[in-house]
Amino acid sequence: MIRFRKLVLYGIGILVFLVIIFAFQVIYFGESSKPEKSDCIIVLGCKVYGSTPSPFLIWRTDEGLRLFKEGYGKYIIVSGGKGQGESISEAEAMKRYLVSKGVDSSKIILEDKSASTMANLINSKSIMEKKNFKTAIIVSNKYHLKRASLMATQEGIKASYSGVFVKPYKTDEFVGYLREVPALMKYYFLKAYSKIF
Repeated sequence: MIRFRKLVLYGIGILVFLVIIFAFQVIYFGESSKPEKSDCIIVLGCKVYGSTPSPFLIWRTDEGLRLFKEGYGKYIIVSGGKGQGESISEAEAMKRYLVSKGVDSSKIILEDKSASTMANLINSKSIMEKKNFKTAIIVSNKYHLKRASLMATQEGIKASYSGVFVKPYKTDEFVGYLREVPALMKYYFLKAYSKIF
């Protein structure tokens, strides 16, 4: 019984250690990432309420707009399909928002089929290949960037990253960080599993 308890405690200790390591990766990558001038800017989608972009989506799109205006990229790929409760795709919502801010629609490329981060990146990579874009800046919330970077690398996207932290919604951001740690652990586990089997 004592031996079993020790094993349980060791297991909990290892789990806590792993959570700390992954949390550090998520936080450090999000805070340290810097955009580099690229062929395009990929803005990853987020929730749309009907046809109204959520605050997280607006902040991501505003960051993409800032980078575009400052000359970091000549085109913006807005990436995100139409989810439950959404009247239009996340990509379309971002395009409308950008056009309302004065961006020429010819500079905005829609990727409106994806329903996950991996699909965002796979479909965006396909667009990049068709347009002969070699490099990209990937924009999302800071907590999301580490996992997105692993997926981008997996898909062969040469990218830098720029993240946002939505200050008026700190609680939601905190929840995002909490959810991202197990999501990152799951990604590593599935990656390792696929290599073994």
